[in-house]
Amino acid sequence: MRTIQWLFAVGVLLFVTGIGFVIAGAREARSATPPVQAPPAGKPVATIKQIMSGITQPNAAILYASVGTVAGPEGTRDISPQNDEEWTAVGNSAAALIESGNLLLMNGRAVDADAWVTMTNAFIAASATALKAADDKSTDGILLAGAKVYATCETCHERYQR
Repeated sequence: MRTIQWLFAVGVLLFVTGIGFVIAGAREARSATPPVQAPPAGKPVATIKQIMSGITQPNAAILYASVGTVAGPEGTRDISPQNDEEWTAVGNSAAALIESGNLLLMNGRAVDADAWVTMTNAFIAASATALKAADDKSTDGILLAGAKVYATCETCHERYQR
């Protein structure tokens, strides 16, 4: 009879312990954060030529024309953004240049995994410098960044433009 009582006590103890594990597991499952799903990957639609013609060239032109010196019959005059709205437009163009670089790196667009990526990253970095200069409202910064953007474009076009 004693053996039966002992087996009953062990069975109850195992049952109570099992219930404890179930409760602890349920609490842990409730407090655990759900796995973060990656956003769906974008699907490239535009060609490199369309990105260049529709985004990169028009916004680079705005950047290049935003700061400089113009010489004419009346003499020389400096050109620079004169108000917050004009500085915002220059910053928007710099941001569009950065994004056009990102588009050029999307799957299916990179011409190669070496020089193309290196040159595009240099273009993005130069455009980011222009964005910071626009945020700082620095005419000298825009001039320097514009020269860097132009140089990265020329370097890439020497190798890849068809």
